[in-house]
Amino acid sequence: MKSLEDAFGHTLQDIYYAENALTKALPKAADAAKNKDLKAAFRDHLEETRGQIDLLEKVFKSLGMKASGEKCDAIEGLIKETEGLIEEAKGPEALDPALIGAAQAIEHYEIARYGTLREWAKELGHGEAHDLLSTILDQEKAANAKLTALAVSKVNA
Repeated sequence: MKSLEDAFGHTLQDIYYAENALTKALPKAADAAKNKDLKAAFRDHLEETRGQIDLLEKVFKSLGMKASGEKCDAIEGLIKETEGLIEEAKGPEALDPALIGAAQAIEHYEIARYGTLREWAKELGHGEAHDLLSTILDQEKAANAKLTALAVSKVNA
């Protein structure tokens, strides 16, 4: 990478890979969760993630780029950590809070990525990409808030 435009394209490919990887990981988390509201939250977020992939494809198109992913080591690590929690946690008292914690780590990663991408799009004059990335960023922040509310109101107790 030699320019902000290069970094933008690279990071866009990184998050595209990450979102696609999450479409495989979210069903596993939903199946593992014991709390019915947590199961539903994971299933709902799976559908939202699919919509985010569609929005990312529109971002690529707006930039004249082919939608493609580049392996994201960060998301691979976060997914691996989540899978380890599923194996290690015994009973819903440990598993469900651990799943929320892992999901929030993923949400925080996504929030950081989308916040950066949105600001780079603005700086680079990519108005349509900026708007689309802002939409996704808002969705990720809302998902994180939903997980917090679920943890505080039902799961952690």
